[in-house]
Amino acid sequence: MQPAALDAAILEKLISAAVAAPSMHNTQPWRYRLNPDTVALEVRAAPERGLRYTDPMGRGLSVSAGAAVFNLRVAVAHFGWEPVVRLLPHRSQPDLLATVGLGASPGDGAGTHDDPHPGSYDGLYDAIWRRHSSRAPFSGRRLPARVLGELTEAARANGATLRLAAPGETSRLLRLTAEAERRTCGDPRRRAESRDWVRDTGPYGIPPAALGPRDATGRLPMRDYLGQGADGRRDGHPPAAVFESRPAIAVLSTAQDRRTDWLRAGQALEHVLLLATSYGVRASLLHQALEWSDLRWSLSDAHRTPGHVQMLIRLGYGPMGPATPRGEAAGALDGGGPAT
Repeated sequence: MQPAALDAAILEKLISAAVAAPSMHNTQPWRYRLNPDTVALEVRAAPERGLRYTDPMGRGLSVSAGAAVFNLRVAVAHFGWEPVVRLLPHRSQPDLLATVGLGASPGDGAGTHDDPHPGSYDGLYDAIWRRHSSRAPFSGRRLPARVLGELTEAARANGATLRLAAPGETSRLLRLTAEAERRTCGDPRRRAESRDWVRDTGPYGIPPAALGPRDATGRLPMRDYLGQGADGRRDGHPPAAVFESRPAIAVLSTAQDRRTDWLRAGQALEHVLLLATSYGVRASLLHQALEWSDLRWSLSDAHRTPGHVQMLIRLGYGPMGPATPRGEAAGALDGGGPAT
């Protein structure tokens, strides 16, 4: 496939694809710039949309940015280029998390160690626009072994590991998630930060209509974005529902725990989510225990394979549910313009 000419319309599509990535509380903590000298898209952190109390180290922000990088890889390949990825390319610019260059078309010899499988994007571009978290109950239908195998390989292709937790481990992971929920609900600063990102209007945050219900059985601790009000009431919460009795929880890990690993974990996460979407598999992210350092380390305690857990992913079949909004591509793009 011959690459298209990079014009304003294609640049808008590339940025729209990046913005469609998942982020904590839908903060969309990124900005983009087209470097006219290198014709590479720069992915930069937007710390003003970071989560000061929930994500003080910026790990979640980096994972979100990594997911955006993967969407850029898919979109760049869709328009005929080979994505050339560099992670943290300049130490003097800590907010510059990655660049995605427009390399020669696949097969012409371009490539990079940060993008080990440049030809593995088939069928994923359409999934970018359909993927979003489903916070609804799933059915009891199990994922086929073939699909789980492909999701595992997608994570591996991006420098991460993905495994489906066994029933006993699943119970333990959910207990840690429930403990994190309890702590967060009891922390006034984190509770206020979470409520602040529940918004009726605007492109950021989560609209009340997209909030998921609580599990009426107390078995599956879904995130409570609103928490208990100052008067002790719980107004605005969706009615409780009965969730699946045996949730499928996949554990995404990396061998190390550096900023580059967080960015790779985000790419692995988005590859897994897009591939799952292409198979009609729904997903929601259980991030709560990762927000407390002691609980995060405890997530790995019961497994023999060393590594650092970066995400718990609930997988299954069920309703698609409402999507959260996204900002316009023009609002996320700083300076520069399409190459001529």
